[in-house]
Amino acid sequence: MHPSLLPAGFADVLPPEAETEAAAIEAMLGVFGSHGYERVKPPLIEFEESLLAGTGAATAEQTFRLMDPVSQRMMGLRADITPQIARIAGARLARAPRPLRLSYSGQVLRVRGSELRPARQMAQAGVELIGADGPEADAEVIAVAAEALVALGLPAVSFDLTLPTLADELLSTLSLDAAREAALRRALDRKDAAEVASLAGPLADTLDELLHAAGPVDRALAALGASPLPAAARALAARLAATVAAVRARSPGLALTADPLEFRGFRYHRGVAFTVFSGALSEEVGRGGGYLAGEEPATGVTLYPAVALRAVPARPRRPRVFVPAALAAKAAGLRAQGFATVAALGPVADAAAEARRLGCTHLACEDGTFPLEEE
Repeated sequence: MHPSLLPAGFADVLPPEAETEAAAIEAMLGVFGSHGYERVKPPLIEFEESLLAGTGAATAEQTFRLMDPVSQRMMGLRADITPQIARIAGARLARAPRPLRLSYSGQVLRVRGSELRPARQMAQAGVELIGADGPEADAEVIAVAAEALVALGLPAVSFDLTLPTLADELLSTLSLDAAREAALRRALDRKDAAEVASLAGPLADTLDELLHAAGPVDRALAALGASPLPAAARALAARLAATVAAVRARSPGLALTADPLEFRGFRYHRGVAFTVFSGALSEEVGRGGGYLAGEEPATGVTLYPAVALRAVPARPRRPRVFVPAALAAKAAGLRAQGFATVAALGPVADAAAEARRLGCTHLACEDGTFPLEEE
C-alpha cells in the first residue's frame, strides 16, 4: 500500500492551504471574542455515555467508537462539537452567569460522508449562547455568524431559516401507521409534492402550500399565516416571524430565506434553526439554531471554514526570504518586517539558486533584501 493512501473521506492538507485554514479559523474566533464569546476547548474523545447524552444522541449513528485500554470503557470520537459545549455549560460552568457565551473550534470525525460533502473529517468553528431563549438570541447568533464570514471575505452570505419540529407537529395530527409516516417524511425530505399529496390525507393541501412556500422569507411567512395550523405549529410560525423581525432590526440588509418544512442535519434543533449559504457556493457553510443544553434553552451556530474558503479570494502568501549563514543575525529583524525566514544550515555556493530551490521570494543581503525573479 502506498504510504500516501488514506481512508476514503480523509485527506492531508498541505501548504499553503493548511496555513490559510488556520488563519481563517483564528479570524472567526477573533470576531466571536469581540462579541463576548469566550473560547473553550473540549477533548476530541469522550466516554460514550457522556458524548451521546442529551443532544449528543442525535450524533450516535455518525460517531466512531473505540475501547479505552485504560478504563476498559467505550469511548466516542466527536461527530459534532455542540453537544460537548452543552455538557461543559451544564457541568463545568453550571454556576457561571447566564446567558453564557462560548466559542470553539476543532476537528470532528464522522462515520460517513455525504454525496455533496464526502469528507469524514472537517474543521468546525462556532458559538453557543446558553441560557437565553427568544428571537433576540437567534438574531445575535445569526449576526455574529454573518460578521465572521464577512471577515473572511465570503461574498453573498444568506441564512435559510427553518422550523425543524414543524413537520412533527403537523404529522402528529394524523393517525398514520409507522410505515406510511416514514414514507411521508421521506417525501417531505425529498420535496416530492406528488408523493406528499398521495400520503398526507387531510393535510395534503397544507403541506403542499408550505412545500411551495420555500424561498424568500416574506413569502414563507405569508404562507404560514394563511395555513390552518394547530396551536403548537402556529406558535412555531409566530416564533419564526419574531426572529425575522429581530434579525432585520439588528442586521438590516442580511439576506434571509425560509423553508418551513425543512429538517436538515442532526435532529436536536428546536424552535428556529437555519442553514448558512453563500451565493458563490453550492453547499452550506454552516448550520445553527435553537436546542436544549441539558435543561437550558440555547442557540448556536457551527461554521465550516474549509467550505467557506473555497469562495474566498486567495490570501497573499507571506514573503519568504532566504538568509545565508553569514547573515543569520539579521533573521529576527526580517521576521519583524513580516518575512518568513528560511535560514541556511551551512555555506552554499549559489545563495540565489538555493533560495529559488526552497521556494523563497527574496534573498537577504548585507543591505537588506532583494526580490528573486522566477526562472
